[in-house]
Amino acid sequence: LSIFEANAYMVTAGGDPEKPKGIPESLKRRGEPLSHPVFKRYTGELRTLRFIRQLESKDLSMADSMIALGSCTMKLNASSTLAPVSWKEFTELHPFAPDSSVTGLNRILDELKNLLCEITGMDAFTLMPASGAMGELTGLLIIKAYMADRGEDRDIILIPASAHGTNPASAAQAGFKPLTIRTTSTGEIDVNHLRDVVKEYSSRIAGIMITYPSTHGVFEDTIIEVVELIHDIKGLVYLDGANMNAMLGLLKPGELGVDICHLNLHKTFGIPHGGGGPGAGPVGVKAFLQEYLPQHPLKYDSSGKGIAPVHGSPIGNGIIQIISWMYIRILGKEGLRYAGSMAILNANYLKARLEKYFPVLYTGKNGFVAHEFILDLRFWKRQLNIDAMDIAKRLSDYSIHAPTVSFPVYGTLMIEPTETEPPEELERFIEAMISIRAELDRITEGKFDQNDNPIKNAPHSIHEATGDNWRHAYSRSVACYPLPYLRRYKFWAPVSRIDDAWGDRNPVCRYPEELD
Repeated sequence: LSIFEANAYMVTAGGDPEKPKGIPESLKRRGEPLSHPVFKRYTGELRTLRFIRQLESKDLSMADSMIALGSCTMKLNASSTLAPVSWKEFTELHPFAPDSSVTGLNRILDELKNLLCEITGMDAFTLMPASGAMGELTGLLIIKAYMADRGEDRDIILIPASAHGTNPASAAQAGFKPLTIRTTSTGEIDVNHLRDVVKEYSSRIAGIMITYPSTHGVFEDTIIEVVELIHDIKGLVYLDGANMNAMLGLLKPGELGVDICHLNLHKTFGIPHGGGGPGAGPVGVKAFLQEYLPQHPLKYDSSGKGIAPVHGSPIGNGIIQIISWMYIRILGKEGLRYAGSMAILNANYLKARLEKYFPVLYTGKNGFVAHEFILDLRFWKRQLNIDAMDIAKRLSDYSIHAPTVSFPVYGTLMIEPTETEPPEELERFIEAMISIRAELDRITEGKFDQNDNPIKNAPHSIHEATGDNWRHAYSRSVACYPLPYLRRYKFWAPVSRIDDAWGDRNPVCRYPEELD
């Protein structure tokens, strides 16, 4: 089956694989797999190396720029922690090898679980979930099993508007009904709204999913009160650990009264993110929930209290988690505390430097943010029809990767510098954003045309900049070299402005036979 067919079959319980449901005719396979010329063109190591390098050169990566993706925590993955993953002593192990032959790996992973318990204040961990989303689902299934064991049919999970964006989908996937809790004008959970919801649905609420510090970039002062409100109605508190790097060595979720939490090892503990995965989303629980952790895939007993396995391997992507064990062991307690402190310091430094030029949407009551913050760009959308995506694309011309766009608030940039970025890179980002603000001012003053300006047309590819058909009212130099440092190093976007929204809605733009 193709990927499309396999996915369609998986969601059709008892479906006929010969007649997968929900696949448009245009997406059905019309030839043999791996038949495109690209699979035969690059033979031999040298050809393959050059092809991969050509692809790499099209990507604005961590090797070129800070990737300040708020909520996603794209930070350096130290080479020293990655090295053991390639050792044959680990790579040649079978996931179901008997314990007697994998004592070394088991010792490392057992120690990792103990370290995660110490860091989070939880009592037990499972390493089975292979991603943060799978960790969320695992935690919610544990809540479901716990409620069922108590004979309660609770069907609602509360999710604050400041929570991580994947939470509602995970709740729905686990069979719950997600119910949104509003936030205040300062970005914190609206406790009054929470009280009203708890009063109305107390017998149906299984728990709440909290992201702390929140996706709005603040440490919520009311967190203890929120936890107590849920515990008072015998519900459970789930903490999304996406922002754990802001708590390292400073605060333990268990100290807040959290019952369950997952950790994104690729966000906080050094595992490569995205295409550099695979990922890992271990789930920690308090002692009273330990018996509900996922069972071994080969020993699953439906009559047992533990939930069904969430991965084919008992240790999930076990070998990749050696990276996190290395990361924690190298840093130690003081090093982790330093990392958490630097994550907060870097964000607050950027916030302090940029708030003179762009409004910061949310801050805590003391005027500070956590490890990330939100710049509100909606004023320029109203005044100049310049939106967050325009500014994000303009950053490419400055050889800087864009922050998160329009999440969690539409028309904003969410910026997370992480703890690994040095001062000079923070300054480069600040300089670029101040320069973009000056460009916005030039549009306001009429010195740039409102439609034909370097922000609205960004990014400017090398093909456009060196071609014969330059048709913009501003110069090529203004477009491509807005700051002096770009004369020393310049990342060229491989393409000029494209229609993102159209591409998102039309994932198959051309048929395979039309591609060269």
